[in-house]
Amino acid sequence: MATEPVVLTARALLLDMDGTLVNSDAVVERIWRRWAADQGLDGDHVMSVVHGRQGHASMALLLPDRPVERNLADNARMLAAETADMDGVIEVPGATAFLAALTGTPHALVTSADVALSTARMAAAGLPLPATRVTAESVGASKPDPEGFLKGAAELGVDPADCVVFEDSGAGIAAGRAAGMRVVGVGPRAGQHGPDVTVRDLTQVRVAVLPDGWIQLTMG
Repeated sequence: MATEPVVLTARALLLDMDGTLVNSDAVVERIWRRWAADQGLDGDHVMSVVHGRQGHASMALLLPDRPVERNLADNARMLAAETADMDGVIEVPGATAFLAALTGTPHALVTSADVALSTARMAAAGLPLPATRVTAESVGASKPDPEGFLKGAAELGVDPADCVVFEDSGAGIAAGRAAGMRVVGVGPRAGQHGPDVTVRDLTQVRVAVLPDGWIQLTMG
């Protein structure tokens, strides 16, 4: 975790949702451990894979010989179950103030969730949806592929090198790195995946908008 303050500047921020803005771990654990038991897989191993990825991409890694159609069908059922289950979904500490500080600045939500799930979880956590959103429907490849982050930067009209990503998972951090962006890791999972800086939660991030419109992030 950050100790001495670290300062980054960016023209735009690209924000993951689950684990970064919203703590949905309780739901993710319930849904995925149930799926793991149904498949005869070790729940702890499954949980080490699923964070940050689209569900069907996780299934392809866990059951490589399984037909894609079955993964997509399971994924659709699980997304529906997750969208109906908001029990325990809360904001990551500091998320409300962090998003409020970004008002009027270029920023986007880049999530492996679909539109319905991301809308429901942000609402359950009491957080506003950024105007620019890249969801599962928007991309052809799941994180750790950089497509989502590159699309977010393009929609904001900002060079990838001038973007900072906020992520909690190994897949998401790898995606941000592959997009040529600097990455702030949020929470206990993030530090082991090599982000540029790691913070405990968003209470450790201070946002200032500079006179030239750049966003200054002070962390620690």
